[in-house]
Amino acid sequence: MKLVLFQQTDAGPQLPGLLTERGVIDISGVVRSSFTPQLVMEGIIDDFDKLHPRLEEMAHSAAALPLSSVRLRAPLPRPHKILCALANYWEHAQREPRPLNMFMKNPDAVIGPGDTIQLPAYTDPWIFMHEAELALVMKGPAKMVKQANWRDAVFGYTCFIDVTARGEGRRTWPASLPMSWLGKSFDTFAPLGPCIVTADEIENPNDLIVRFWNDGELRHNYNTDDMEHHVPELIEFATTVMTLLSGDIIACGTNHEGLGALQDGEKVEIEIQGIGRMALNVADPLKRKWERGVYMGADSTNPEAVKRHRPRI
Repeated sequence: MKLVLFQQTDAGPQLPGLLTERGVIDISGVVRSSFTPQLVMEGIIDDFDKLHPRLEEMAHSAAALPLSSVRLRAPLPRPHKILCALANYWEHAQREPRPLNMFMKNPDAVIGPGDTIQLPAYTDPWIFMHEAELALVMKGPAKMVKQANWRDAVFGYTCFIDVTARGEGRRTWPASLPMSWLGKSFDTFAPLGPCIVTADEIENPNDLIVRFWNDGELRHNYNTDDMEHHVPELIEFATTVMTLLSGDIIACGTNHEGLGALQDGEKVEIEIQGIGRMALNVADPLKRKWERGVYMGADSTNPEAVKRHRPRI
C-alpha cells in the first residue's frame, strides 16, 4: 500500500490518499482528522492495523483521481526527527568496516515531489551535492528495539535525498570530530517522497536498487545490500540512543560512488525499487557553476555500475 499527501489545487488542503494504478484515492473521510498534515499521517501510522481492511477495500473500489490532476506533497512534511546514517556503504575496495554513526538533519528542511532545492546564497567555497538514500518510516514509540524485532518498529519506506554542502560546509570542531549537521540542514535540503510504502510491500529493505538522475544523467545506481550496517542494526542503534516516534525517519546512508554537484536550473530524479520515483528542481540565486557530471574529487568512482566492494564473510 502506498500512502500519500496530495492537493487538488495549489491553494487547497493537503489530503491523505492512497496511490494506486488507477490514480489517487482520497482517504480523508476514514482517517482521523488533525491540525496538520504531518499529524494526520502520524495518526494513520498509529491506527493502521485498524484501518487496513477499509483501506484495502478502498484501494480496489473507491473512485480515484487521475494522478495528473493532483499534486503530490511530501508524505511526512515535518517529522519529529530525521536521523541519517553516516558513511554506511562499502566503497572503493574498502576492507575494514567503519563504526556505525548517525547525525540529525533539520526536520524543517523537508520538501516533496515537484518542489525546488534552493541552494543557499552563501559565498563560502562550498559545493552542493546529492546523496540518494532509502529512508525508514518509523512506528513508535520505539525504544531499545533489538535487531531480531526490527520489523516491529518499521511502518514503511520512502525515498530521501540528503542534500549536502561539501568543502567548508562540512565544518569540524574540533578538527577530529565530524560535524555534518550544518552543511546538511539548510532549508529544502531534505527531499522526501513521493509516498510511504507500507512495510508489508517490501520483503527485504537490504535488497533494493537506488537510482538518481541529474538532467537525465544516471549518477547513483546501487543496491542497498551494500550497507555496512543493515537495517536491523540501524534500528537497534538508533533506539538505544533515543525513543523514535511514529513518522520519524532513519535515512540509511548512500553509496557515494556517483556524487555530483547540484546547480541552478537542473532537474533531478530519485527512484527506489518498489517505492517510486520523484522529481525536483534546483535553483541557485548566485548562479554558481561547477563541472558537470560525477565529482571525482571526493568519493566518486563510477556513476553507472552497482558496486559491491564489501569483504566476503
